[in-house]
Amino acid sequence: MAGDLQRLLVDLIELSLQGKQAHWNVVGKNFRDLHLQLDEVVEAARGFTDDVAERMRALYITPDGRSATVAQQTSLPPFPGTEVDTETTVDLVTAALYAVAKTGRDIHDEVDEEDPTTADLIHTILERLEQLAWMVDAENRVAGESSPRPIAP
Repeated sequence: MAGDLQRLLVDLIELSLQGKQAHWNVVGKNFRDLHLQLDEVVEAARGFTDDVAERMRALYITPDGRSATVAQQTSLPPFPGTEVDTETTVDLVTAALYAVAKTGRDIHDEVDEEDPTTADLIHTILERLEQLAWMVDAENRVAGESSPRPIAP
């Protein structure tokens, strides 16, 4: 369970970092709305990071959130270090949200077998991340012309 929770922890930390990188460097159409929405993503990721790390400590597992560890262990692809237009930002952030949700789904059953209480925390995280992914993704959708992204199994 320690390794599973560590995987989720580093992906949540990376999501918060990528969300801020996007927040600072997004430009283009609907800038302000997306700029503010990215703060919601960051706030959720930071809160869940703390929840996961504190749950780990409650189980006497030592969380490792150091930058080198996050860079080495995250499953998220890197976010550009330049300005990014709003449309691309929406696609990148939506993909990052779904990637973290996938990590949560991948570890859920193993965690649930060992500790159902911790699995409940994962449920809460998944619910919010997938809601945020839907909301961010909707920025680029055209009613009746585009399909939403499928949630990773």
